[in-house]
Amino acid sequence: MRPLDWVVLLAGFAGIVAYGVWKGRRTRDLDDFLVAHHSMRWHHVALSIMATQASAITFLATPGQAYTDGMRFVQVYLGLPVAMVVLSLTAVPLYHRLKVYTAYEYLEGRFDLKTRTLGALLFLALRGLSTGVSLYAPSVILSVVMGWDIRAVIFIIGGAVMLYASLGGARAVDNTNFLQFLIIMGGMFVAFLTIVRLLPDDVSFVEATRVAGKLGRLNAVDFSFDITNQYNFWSGLIGGCFLALAYFGTDQSQVQRYLSGESAAQSRLGLLFNGLVKVPMQFFILFLGAMVFAFYQFTEPPVFFNPVQLERARSGPRAPEFRALEEDYAAAFAEKQRAARAYIGALRANDESAAASASAELRSAQEKADGVRAGAVEVIRDFEPKPNDTNYVFLNFVTRYMPAGLVGLVLAAVFFASMSSTASEWSALAATTVVDIQRRLFKREAGDRYYLISSKLATVFWGLFAVAFAQYAGQLGSLVEAVNRLGSLFYGTLLGIFLLGFYFKRVVGTAAFLGALAGEAAVLYCFFFTKLAFLWYNVVGALVVVTAAHLINLLVGEAKKN
Repeated sequence: MRPLDWVVLLAGFAGIVAYGVWKGRRTRDLDDFLVAHHSMRWHHVALSIMATQASAITFLATPGQAYTDGMRFVQVYLGLPVAMVVLSLTAVPLYHRLKVYTAYEYLEGRFDLKTRTLGALLFLALRGLSTGVSLYAPSVILSVVMGWDIRAVIFIIGGAVMLYASLGGARAVDNTNFLQFLIIMGGMFVAFLTIVRLLPDDVSFVEATRVAGKLGRLNAVDFSFDITNQYNFWSGLIGGCFLALAYFGTDQSQVQRYLSGESAAQSRLGLLFNGLVKVPMQFFILFLGAMVFAFYQFTEPPVFFNPVQLERARSGPRAPEFRALEEDYAAAFAEKQRAARAYIGALRANDESAAASASAELRSAQEKADGVRAGAVEVIRDFEPKPNDTNYVFLNFVTRYMPAGLVGLVLAAVFFASMSSTASEWSALAATTVVDIQRRLFKREAGDRYYLISSKLATVFWGLFAVAFAQYAGQLGSLVEAVNRLGSLFYGTLLGIFLLGFYFKRVVGTAAFLGALAGEAAVLYCFFFTKLAFLWYNVVGALVVVTAAHLINLLVGEAKKN
């Protein structure tokens, strides 16, 4: 990076930490620390919700996902708008009326203590692990750009977030989320405009887009029904809706965001705004990745985007073989570039026959390049069992081709994305730990100051836990998939418990508790022993919980009669 990039990045990094500490400086009691005295307006709620969900994984790994697999990942979010409407009508007014700090407090009033504790523990397991993945993503950037050990980078970023999240609580988190999200989206738009500007002078934006589409990178919607297909319209609409209901309705990291709204109406507006904007935003970020792919049809990309593993392959025992593969890849790229220009020329001439011929040649050249790349990946597999460069695609473009100052801006945006989501998650983990575990099970009569200090310490504890788990996140493959897979292992069960509470008033606590255990067992069975696409885990978990709880409820009722 150039000096100007460092100035922009470091100034932004230091500024956002100072802003968070300043905004949270007047936090004096537990209510302020956990829900900011219910003082946030809808726009703060909306952008804080979106910033919590849109971690650095969204802005770092999602473009890479589109580069390698096309835009079909957007279908994961198709059910989200429906979920926002449902939650605005059900969960939001209920939580506000009960004046709870966490979603799991509701479960004790509706069922019993053991069901509340189970819900809280499921959330702690889920969010405790996934926040480590969220922390790892931006650490990849600094470790690659600076040449630092990634473990040190993870600790630096984690320490910065711990500082303002533990001192300022929800007020600091919500205010920094609001500012960070505005900067994040600005950075992404700058990156998009830069890609368009860097296209060859004789290739228009529309023509580059058509090349990307011809090579399968604009495949946003797939209406085929296949439960083993990770991304199609039906898994996104149904499984994605269940996932969104669970995430926004039962995950404390999101519930805490709209609990800080000054009224149920303000929280509803925040959720509904998220429902309207999230799918277009995700589409844009994936389209950004598709445009990076289009750019690399006219500018030669590396055979593998992870620079550390690339250099290791070049200097390892199979270096001559790897360098030969790089030469083959360059030749395949040249062939593909000629085919792409021939395809564009046929489009301009409105020659359908020539366009069809050039299109077939283009796809053949892409398959050849993919074959060469697969050979290079096999060489890398000698020293890296699970080679994956999806998370480095966007990073490679930013650091190699963006102008001075803009590199720092985009990298700052990615850091802010990580910091906003991580701070929200640690704040929620602290709230659940103190309110649902410590205050409810171990020390019920301590004063407000005791619980305030405990919440700050819990924030630090979960920060350290995330820092530790982040050391292993690089082994999980594509980070944007990894975080959704982790969530799908628990969200269906959590959603099933809350569905029982909201809609099935005759189900008792023991039935809900045992139904939840059955639901989680079913999800884990699907994960280990079937090829079911992970989005369907959310459906399976929720349906098994509801069904099993009803059967157990009937047995309990019959037992009482006898």
